[in-house]
Amino acid sequence: MSTSSLSALAAEHLEVARTSPSGRSAHTVVGGHTRTLRQTLIALLGGQTLDEHENPGEATVHVLSGRVRLTTRDTFWDGETGDLIVVPDARHTLSAVEDAAVLLTVAKLP
Repeated sequence: MSTSSLSALAAEHLEVARTSPSGRSAHTVVGGHTRTLRQTLIALLGGQTLDEHENPGEATVHVLSGRVRLTTRDTFWDGETGDLIVVPDARHTLSAVEDAAVLLTVAKLP
């Protein structure tokens, strides 16, 4: 068993995002593509967006710092530090309203 400081990882990856041409950084904290459960820390600079994509299973976005907006064709949800957004079963984007770090948790459907 291991432990990780999500606050420290968020700060570290926001620094990486600041020097990255894409304005973002990501790190798999738990699991991976071959596992059912995957948790990924994602850091995005303000104004950056993860392009529209499908939800590969049940998923949540826990906002560790900053503000984000999750958008589908029909609606959107705003989240700020401490908020948990349940990702809908629909194509969606995730945008950073300001510099933000989130923990994406996905349980892939069989």
